[in-house]
Amino acid sequence: MPDELDRVLDGVAPRLRALRARRGLTLAELSEQTGISVSTLSRLESGGRRPTLDLLIRLAGVYGASLDDLVGAPQIADPRVHPKPFYRGGRAIIPLTRDNPDVHAYKMVLPGHPPEAPVAQRAHEGYDWIYVLSGRVRLALGDDEIVLEAGEAAEFDTRVPHGHASASLEPAEILNLLSRQGERVHLRETGSA
Repeated sequence: MPDELDRVLDGVAPRLRALRARRGLTLAELSEQTGISVSTLSRLESGGRRPTLDLLIRLAGVYGASLDDLVGAPQIADPRVHPKPFYRGGRAIIPLTRDNPDVHAYKMVLPGHPPEAPVAQRAHEGYDWIYVLSGRVRLALGDDEIVLEAGEAAEFDTRVPHGHASASLEPAEILNLLSRQGERVHLRETGSA
C-alpha cells in the first residue's frame, strides 16, 4: 500500500502544473487566489512538497476541479454529472460538465427581463455558444440585437461586446457553452452580466 500511495502522490505535481498552465495562471496569480505562498505552490508543482488536504481543497476551488481530479483517482463507472446549481445575477446556473479544461457547459434559467430595458454587455477573450431550450432570448452583440426562439442557437466571438437576457417578463432557459476565458468572466466574478 505505501508504494501505491507514493505513486498517487507523485502524480499530483504534474497534474497541478498542467492545470495551472491550462488556466493561464502564473504562480503569483494562483497564490493570490488561494492564499498559498508562491514558494509552496512551486514546491507542490515540482514534487518537492507533498500536498496536504488543506492545500488541495484550496487549489480544487480555484481550478473548479474535484479532489479526485487533482490526485488522479480512477474514474468511476458512472459517467453522469451530478450538477450543483448556483445563482449569479438572478440567474440559476446548472453545470453540465465536470472538469473540461477548454469548454464548460451550463444550463441557465434567465429571469424575466423588461423588454425595454437594455441588455448588459461585456467583451473578453473567448468564444460562446447558446441554445434556447424554452422561452425567447435577447442576444445583444455590439450595436446589434436579435431575438432567439426556442430551438435556435447562436455562436460568437466574445471579443465583441455581448450579453443575453430573457426577451420578456417570463423566464427563458438556455444551454451555454463557454470557453475557459468566458467561464472565468461570466461565472466566477460576482455581479456578472
